[in-house]
Amino acid sequence: MAKWLFKSEPFKWSWAMQKAKGAEGQAWDGVRNYQARNNMRAMQLGDEGFFYHSNEGLEIVGIVEVCALVHPDPTTEDPRWECVDIRAVRDVPNPVTLAAIKAEPRLAKMSLVTSMRLSVQPVTDAEWDIVCQMGGL
Repeated sequence: MAKWLFKSEPFKWSWAMQKAKGAEGQAWDGVRNYQARNNMRAMQLGDEGFFYHSNEGLEIVGIVEVCALVHPDPTTEDPRWECVDIRAVRDVPNPVTLAAIKAEPRLAKMSLVTSMRLSVQPVTDAEWDIVCQMGGL
């Protein structure tokens, strides 16, 4: 299974809002970047991801899983844009801040550090394990 990171501004879509959607999950819509869209096209059911609060908080706060494969983005009629659905799996007991990630030399090549603006990013297995350990999982 592949691993991912989903970035959201908490005032638009927060971890609490994601959790409130329950097992049904939520479309990860509104993405208007080809690379992020292509990342979603590569996702499989059950892939896990970090839920990251951007702009406010700047921290990984939860774990999600892909619960619906790529489909047309319901927020636009433009067929170029697609999304997946994700559902909350669990909280990260100790949210992992961007500052902590940047301070960890083993995460220097993590997309969150090198491609800060990309809203849907791949995460390697090694990065996943390190961040989970940092977060108390």
